[in-house]
Amino acid sequence: MRSTAIKTLEKHCATDSSIFLLTADLGYRIFDRFRNAYPDRFINVGVAEANMIGIAAGLALSGKNVYCYSIVPFLTMRCFEQIRVDLCYQNLNVKMVGVGGGLSYALEGMTHHAIEDISILRSLPNMTVVVPGDALEVEAIMNEAATYNGPVYIRLGKDGCPQVHRTMPDLKIGKGIVIKEGGGLSIIANGTMLHTAKIVSDTLASRGLSVTLISMHTVKPLDGELIKECARNSRAIFTIEEHSIIGGLGSAVAEVLAESSYAGLFRRIAIPDAYGRDIGRVEYLREKHGLAPEAIINDILRDYKQC
Repeated sequence: MRSTAIKTLEKHCATDSSIFLLTADLGYRIFDRFRNAYPDRFINVGVAEANMIGIAAGLALSGKNVYCYSIVPFLTMRCFEQIRVDLCYQNLNVKMVGVGGGLSYALEGMTHHAIEDISILRSLPNMTVVVPGDALEVEAIMNEAATYNGPVYIRLGKDGCPQVHRTMPDLKIGKGIVIKEGGGLSIIANGTMLHTAKIVSDTLASRGLSVTLISMHTVKPLDGELIKECARNSRAIFTIEEHSIIGGLGSAVAEVLAESSYAGLFRRIAIPDAYGRDIGRVEYLREKHGLAPEAIINDILRDYKQC
């Protein structure tokens, strides 16, 4: 995912001389080509994320199209006040590219796990929050972001995320993508859980259920109309995300359904409201948090019987 994001940014740099890339002492190898090609537009600010946001704000006020890169917790939490005051209050044209969404940095422990970021940033006025689910969605979102006005948070997993789309999706920020259209059961997912949701939906379909699968890559602004359409056609709606159960995709969808007086079954499948104390590879941690495909399938089948 991150390699695709930087390669796509490099392409835009060739035609947009206003693009600047800032990093907080991370991503050396993936930035080699960018740094060599555009040395005057690449700034390593060091381990100083708050300063990075301040520098980005100054460049944006000077008419530059600025991208900031770091690991998600450092990019979103260490400098939250600067994001709020410098970027969002002034509605500046800065894109924040965060790598390691969810439990991607599994072995590094809770300091590197990103499970609160969507909740935090979607609460900020003027902030756009996007969570692509595979490399093609990353490329499409980077293309969209290049001319998108205002602060944008782009939450990525690490490289190696499985492909979900077979061809480049028709992606627009703020509009979800229907990957598979079915009947009474809808699954809405994004980010590192999109491929898992695809496995889940295919398995449920093989067991005789009619399943709609939606990639809700934009959490803010949320595609409320697509959610309402799901509500009209679905007896049950499930959200799947690698984020805290509080404040993320599931909460955003719940807000739309509650205000639409949805009478069907709605369930959020996400990381429980607790910090994990286990260490291991990402697959192990997902299993511990109930985010492995088989666990999700069992949860959906159990709850679907109620409606």
